[in-house]
Amino acid sequence: MKDHTPDTSERIRRAAASLFRTRGFNGTSMHDLAAAVGITKSSVYHHFPSKQALLAEIIELTIGRVLPQVQEVAESAGPASERLHRALVLHTTAALRDGDSVACFTEEGRYLSPEFMTAHVVKRDRYERFFRRIIEDGIARGEFLPQDPRLSAMALLGMCNAAVRWYRPDGDHSPEAIAAHFADLAVRGVSALGATRLQRAAGAV
Repeated sequence: MKDHTPDTSERIRRAAASLFRTRGFNGTSMHDLAAAVGITKSSVYHHFPSKQALLAEIIELTIGRVLPQVQEVAESAGPASERLHRALVLHTTAALRDGDSVACFTEEGRYLSPEFMTAHVVKRDRYERFFRRIIEDGIARGEFLPQDPRLSAMALLGMCNAAVRWYRPDGDHSPEAIAAHFADLAVRGVSALGATRLQRAAGAV
């Protein structure tokens, strides 16, 4: 029978993500991490040479899980509205299912040292570019309103990331339901068709 017990490195990453989210990166010590995992501080250092390296790995693994899926959607055929919807559902569902790690990416990544920051920014910008690409395609095809693709992508991702702050696993809505709702709102917000309907409704008043 396969042993599904997380290895020590994974246990440290999970504990660190939770502590970084609740106490902040700067408010968490290696001693705190060791106590949370139930190992010695020297054992933590055996697996991770520094707290910086630990945060960098959490962020790397977090974005690495969803980036290939978003890339596949962005580069696929089909209407931009459908691709944007699918990409945002993927992003939001993943974020809500791994809130601690995503909070490290969105909130604590700013504390990375220059040694790790460069790689973080490159991958973050690459991820955001897939959303910009979908929006640019939608504008070119007349599906979306003329707009700044970069600002729009940042706004949509920011909206979805904010759900991590208030989502509760025992709440009324599943990650999938929240993700679909947010994606619906996002597509309607950038859609040229939605703007036409609003103009017609305003003219009828």
